[in-house]
Amino acid sequence: MKKLYFILIFPFLLYSQSFLVSNIQIPKTDVQNLDPYSCDEKCLQKHLDNGFIFSFLAHANLPLENNKQEDIRREYISLFNLKAKILSRKLRIALLLPYKTIGRYAASTTNASFAYLMAKNRPFELKSYKIESENYKDISDALRKIQEDEFNYVIAPLTQTGENIISNINPELNIYFPTINKKDANTTSKYLYYGGIDYRAQSNLLVQEAISPLVIFYDKSTIGKKLSDYQEEQFRNKNMNSDINITVVKFSIPKQITNLEKQLKENKEINQASVFVNTPIVKSGMIMSQLTLYDTNNTNVLSTQTNYNPLLLSMTQYQDRKNMIIANSITLNKDVLIETNLLLGNDIVYDWINYTTTVGVDYFFNQLNGEEREYEIEVVDNQMIYPIKLLQPSIYRFINYKSLAEE
Repeated sequence: MKKLYFILIFPFLLYSQSFLVSNIQIPKTDVQNLDPYSCDEKCLQKHLDNGFIFSFLAHANLPLENNKQEDIRREYISLFNLKAKILSRKLRIALLLPYKTIGRYAASTTNASFAYLMAKNRPFELKSYKIESENYKDISDALRKIQEDEFNYVIAPLTQTGENIISNINPELNIYFPTINKKDANTTSKYLYYGGIDYRAQSNLLVQEAISPLVIFYDKSTIGKKLSDYQEEQFRNKNMNSDINITVVKFSIPKQITNLEKQLKENKEINQASVFVNTPIVKSGMIMSQLTLYDTNNTNVLSTQTNYNPLLLSMTQYQDRKNMIIANSITLNKDVLIETNLLLGNDIVYDWINYTTTVGVDYFFNQLNGEEREYEIEVVDNQMIYPIKLLQPSIYRFINYKSLAEE
């Protein structure tokens, strides 16, 4: 006896343009002739993979014999249980969020995770676990709760302090740190994954474009100080066997400073220098404008991922940035994910933490479902290895930089 079941097709395709609300197509109804004896779990899963969502099931041409009613009832129960079993196969991800430490990224990394899962059109559960601080008790209590709730995959946008604590706890949870590079970690755990940008690899490429004298500006953040020391070391190693007179000048820039006359005006030691700016975008803009103001005639200005930001194009004059070279690791992206994030007011094109969060959720999605990854980024020793491109901020946009050595 043949049975008829209604199946609702809901095409979840986000066709949209930037800054416009998507025109989502109206759902269509289709009737599929699925025999409960021949269409087993694999059969129903195939329909799910093709974009079908079960709306309700109903028999056609119901038999009137009383002795068939019990068989029909059992068939219904069996099919509904099968439907529930298939639809319950969802990606479950926990978010470990130290709100006071990471500020706005608590919301934006949540949005990045949600946007990815929503675009994949698969059942999912995304649950936030907020912690007051990155101390041992708060983190260990949260991890215990995550395990009790039976989550096996965690996105944790923590600082180095929080990552160190989790490394010491060494939980048997798959935890991804979008904010930390494994070069800054000390762990051999197979459960901990790292998605942070490799500032050292970016600096290595930029140092190849540097000449003496080398001027390094940095703020008093941990990353700023580490990068300034690393760039000086790499620059000296690069020129170790040359006859060039190596000069390195370093300036620590306090947060409040707005005038660099003392450092730059008539300072012959830095004339025609290569300049590293290891500072946030606003401070970098101030430095670059004053390099022009005090006629330093710099050869080029070099920056890691920190200053890959469209704000740079609006807050600086072209003459201030025309010789700037920026290392960028946000080189792969998908339009549908960009647009889905935009609908949530989120940026994965320039914001590297949102980008690396998306890459991590994509990796976990692949691990769970075996589906092809959206981001073909190599994973080596549990660290995402991002391709790096050198860019220049032109008049209206960022363009590829071609080294003079390549010509």
